[in-house]
Formats: sequence, structure tokens, C-alpha cells
Amino acid sequence: MKNIFTILTLLIFSQLFSQEKSELKTTFSGFVETYYSYDFNQPLTDAKLPFLYNYNRHNEFNINIGLLRAKVEYENAYAVLSLQSGTYVDDNYANEKIKYINEAYVGLYLDQSKKHSIEVGILPSYLGFESSTTATNLTLTRSILAENSPYFMTGVKYNYKPSDKWNFAALLTNGWQRINKPQKDVAPSLGTQIVYKSSANSTLNWSTFVGKEFNGIDYTMRYFSNLYFDKKWNDKWRTIAGFDYGLQDLSSKNNSSASWLSPVFIAQYSINPKWQTAFRTEYYQDEKNVIIATNDKFKTLGFLLNFDYLPNSKVKLRTEARFFESKKEVFAKGSDLVNSNFFLTTSLSFEF
Repeated sequence: MKNIFTILTLLIFSQLFSQEKSELKTTFSGFVETYYSYDFNQPLTDAKLPFLYNYNRHNEFNINIGLLRAKVEYENAYAVLSLQSGTYVDDNYANEKIKYINEAYVGLYLDQSKKHSIEVGILPSYLGFESSTTATNLTLTRSILAENSPYFMTGVKYNYKPSDKWNFAALLTNGWQRINKPQKDVAPSLGTQIVYKSSANSTLNWSTFVGKEFNGIDYTMRYFSNLYFDKKWNDKWRTIAGFDYGLQDLSSKNNSSASWLSPVFIAQYSINPKWQTAFRTEYYQDEKNVIIATNDKFKTLGFLLNFDYLPNSKVKLRTEARFFESKKEVFAKGSDLVNSNFFLTTSLSFEF
């Protein structure tokens, strides 16, 4: 009996001393982007286009976004806090009380294999393929599709990653890009995401949103689908094809509804390690102005040509020409309305 007790004691102490001490791991990162944009329609307002939220100042040098991010990890938990400033913040967070927080959430792995996890707080959006830290995007400016879907969501997200190829997520949020919930008696919104990676260079993503949103009169159901395919074909070519479709009830008393849609295609070509170019074509249709509020039906075709210079892995100098043509006269030119818009934008960014 004494021998058994001695053996058990030695085993317990050996396990205690063999365990690695848990350590708090902290990482910092950041992003700052300066820009200049010239709109040939020469708008009279501060923001040159009401449906864009990046690089939206005419004929002035400015900061699009400055971002400082900290991530803390401990055992099976982690937390992220990002602070931000810039004209992107002024335009995109105009209705929020909390403007200078880009991300603030806590995550927890629910199993040792890290297949199951939850995240709670202000989260990056699960909708779309272009982020606010635009150096990672194929083009300098974001598509109309991306600009007019959420940049962020506030709520809880459950992630399930059964393998390297599949990832599933379900969300319960405050609504369509909201930190503060303006209507407290409205139920939380629902979201889903399915990601399939057939390889490291291929991503197929389908995300959905269902919830009540304000339609100008009251809160009615909104249904939204975001689908895209991102493929890096080789060292030179990468493409993204996306399609958004949304539907919102116009009244809670009848069956009337309005829809919007947007297809987009982007192709990027790497000339050499220092130079890249990209082309984008897109179309956005919102006839009843559910998402884009203009004086008339919004049915706009867009083209873009982008050139990037990469002096090193942290810095990008980007220049872009972008053109819009609409079926209706929805663009301001001085005090008049016209059906086209052309502008040039250049930016210099640094990330670490």
C-alpha cells in the first residue's frame, strides 16, 4: 500500500512539474493610410459621394484610416481591441455614439482542437470580401457592393471549423452594422456564413443576414445574401467574383417589398514583386433606394483601373481611376445633377 501511495505521489508531482506555465501573449499591429482624391464633378459638399465611405473628400489631403490593434491570448481565450480615426470613421460611424473603436471582442475556444469557438463584442463583418484596411484589397477603393454592406457587426458569433477546408458560423447581432441598438424592442438579427476552401488559393463564401431594419417609416424584415468566389490562379493572376442580393419589406401591414442587387468582378495582375494592376467592373441596382438614398432610381455601372507600387512588404502606393455611369441623373456636378462621375484617388499606406 505504501509503495502504491509513493508511486501515485511521484506521478502527480511529475505531471505538475512537466506542465508548461501558462503565459499571456500580446501582439500589436497597426495601419495608417493617407490619401488624395480629385472628383471631376467638383462637388460642393464635404463628402463627394453619399454612398461611399472611404477616400470621400474632394481635392484635399487627408487620413482615410489610422488603426492600432492589440490582441491578447491566454490559454483558450483571447481578446482584441482596435482603435481608429480618419475620414472613414467620420463617414461610416456618423450615427454611432462609439466611433473610435474598430473592434472590441472576446473569443473563447470551446475545445482543445479549436474546432468550436465563440466571439462576443464589436466584430469585423462576415459579409463581403473587402475590408476597411484596404491594403489587403485588390483595388484601392471598395466596390459599391462592399461600401453599402456592413463593415462591422455587434453581437455574438459561433464558429465551427471541422477541417481546413470548411468553416461554418452563426451570429446573433444588434442589426445591420450597428453598435448601439436604436429600437430596443426589435429582436436581434440572425446571420450565417459558410466558407469552403478547396485549397489555400481558393475560397468560396456564402453569407446571409435576416433581421428587422428601418425602411423610412417603421422596422420591417430585411433578407440579404452575399456570395463570392476568390481564386489565386498563379503567381500573376487573382480574381474575385461576387454577387449581393437583398430584399426588404416596405410595410409591416402588407406584402410589398423592394430589392437590390449587385454583381462585381475584379481581376488583379502582378507585373512583378514591386508592381500590381487591377481592373474592376460592377453594377448596382437599388430602384427604390432601400440602401442608397438618391433623388431617383439608382442603377449604376462602374469601371475602375488600379496601379500599385510596393517598395517593401509594409508600404503600398496606390493610384486609381474610377468611373460611374447611371441610368438616371443621380450624381452632383456643382449645383446640377448628371448621370456620370469620374474621379482619381491615390493613397500611401503603412501596416505593421
